[in-house]
Amino acid sequence: MDLLRLVFSIVGAITCFLLVALLFLLFMLNLKKPSIHANTVLEIDFEKGLIESVPDAFIYRLSGGGQLQITNVVTALDIASKDKRIKGIIAHIAASPFRYADVQEIRDAVIRFRKSGKPAFAFAESFGEAGAGNSNYYLASAFDSIFMQPSGSLGLTGFMSLSPFFKGTLDKLGVTPQLGAREEYKTAKNQFTETEYTDAHRQMSQDIINSVLNRFASDLSSDRKLKEQHLKDLISQGPFSASEALNNGLIDALEYRDQVYDRMRQKIGKRIRFLYLTKYLQRFRARPARGKAVALIHGDGAIVQGKSSYNPLSGEMVMGARTICAAFRAAIKDKSVGVIIFRVNSPGGSHIGSDMIWRETVRAQKAGKPVIVTMGAVAGSGGYFVAMNAEKIIANPSTITGSIGVVSGKFVTEGFYNKLGVTTSQVTTSPNATIWSPTSKFTEEQWNYIEQSLDTVYHDFVSKVASRRKLPLEKVKEIAGGRIYTGDEALRLGLVDTLGGFYEAIQSAKKILRIPDKRMVLIKKFPKRPSFWERFFGKSPDSSEDTEVAFQEDVSLSGSLLSKLQKAAGMITEEFGALKMEIPVVY
Repeated sequence: MDLLRLVFSIVGAITCFLLVALLFLLFMLNLKKPSIHANTVLEIDFEKGLIESVPDAFIYRLSGGGQLQITNVVTALDIASKDKRIKGIIAHIAASPFRYADVQEIRDAVIRFRKSGKPAFAFAESFGEAGAGNSNYYLASAFDSIFMQPSGSLGLTGFMSLSPFFKGTLDKLGVTPQLGAREEYKTAKNQFTETEYTDAHRQMSQDIINSVLNRFASDLSSDRKLKEQHLKDLISQGPFSASEALNNGLIDALEYRDQVYDRMRQKIGKRIRFLYLTKYLQRFRARPARGKAVALIHGDGAIVQGKSSYNPLSGEMVMGARTICAAFRAAIKDKSVGVIIFRVNSPGGSHIGSDMIWRETVRAQKAGKPVIVTMGAVAGSGGYFVAMNAEKIIANPSTITGSIGVVSGKFVTEGFYNKLGVTTSQVTTSPNATIWSPTSKFTEEQWNYIEQSLDTVYHDFVSKVASRRKLPLEKVKEIAGGRIYTGDEALRLGLVDTLGGFYEAIQSAKKILRIPDKRMVLIKKFPKRPSFWERFFGKSPDSSEDTEVAFQEDVSLSGSLLSKLQKAAGMITEEFGALKMEIPVVY
């Protein structure tokens, strides 16, 4: 028996040694990154689309991921513009549509790259085969040359905003929505209480797409050297065949992929090497300037009170207040951090969760660490609430923001269960025990409470906006009302400070930290991802003050209509319009 134990001990020791040796070998191999060739052309493949933040979830990595993170693309292009080894870029423009604010951020980075004098080609098989190609073409137009396959087409068709309405469905299901809102432009509830646009809803949606069109036409006019009105006329005439697009000066040549790449070889030289932009960013060795670092916190998805999560079925992120607050606390605690950049991409969500995050932005400012907010595609309702205390708010021209308002109520599902043959019976200890019951309608007293809570939350929202944005309260009430705006309109109204994206946020941070423009700043991402050893040994935080609390690797599979209704029955009272359909989908 002793001999057997000895054998097992020896085998175990050898196994552990080999495992450690293997891990050390992998670590050393990872340190020795492949070099970047002296004649490199970067490839950007937009086939899998753009993503705001990369989920740190095993199931996402298992699925292959592959989406380009917006901030990474911007960073890589800005670095490449100054890197003498990089001779140009070629982008493959995918067929799937993009969000316009995301495109604008990438466009700005491409335009900055072009100022280096290096060629920038865009190639697409087609811009919208059997569909609209507005956003795809908008992205391509930032490059100095646009190429399309001869068999392709250009779906330059103009814009529409689509809002689905579920009242008819709910009526058939026997579900009764009891929802209130502040004010008339807070349209989150309309999709459940109406069958079509209200006058206010239609007006707001029309204003949004008109603003997007004006920015779109203005940018294309500059890109393609065509008069803006002429471009608007062309948009009203689209879609176009390949030859029509060429004849109208909308593209530069009809060529296949191999011909485009041969063009680049002729321009740069036959000995060029192609390298994916993501690989370039991995291999690039930065030497940041000495001094304070910049903390980067991504707030992505609808806001909830708990921890951040990722839904692999929908591909959506959830911004958990506990996670974001812990990230802020960690950044405040980190002595090397001088400025915090908070990247917000959210349609809204929990009032309580939003207020939790807002408080941490206040604490950061008091700790002498200015918060700079850069808005993604959307930062509306609760998404604006968490941003409004920032030292500086930056939005892209087509960022959807505002929606300063509140919606509250519940869905009464008694009729639905009756249709299924399910009946309920209840006993209570007090009259208002049924207030959040999905089988009981609000009593008059309960509805009065809902109305009062709407007034309280709305007053809190507009008051904080007025205080932080240094606007008269009456002025804020005038522009609030639950109304959404594009970044262009928000700038005019004083809700944001400037137009731009991640690049502008970095420049603002460098200015605060007095880092020369030509020097790179050290960026530290929060929440901190645990090391391999922390994951392996299951390191857990000792208290809520530990930085490890901020890390979240969580997967949520919720998201069906029924689950949303069930959740809303008891939780929608905390919502700032978290239901994403409030935000118009612009095509």
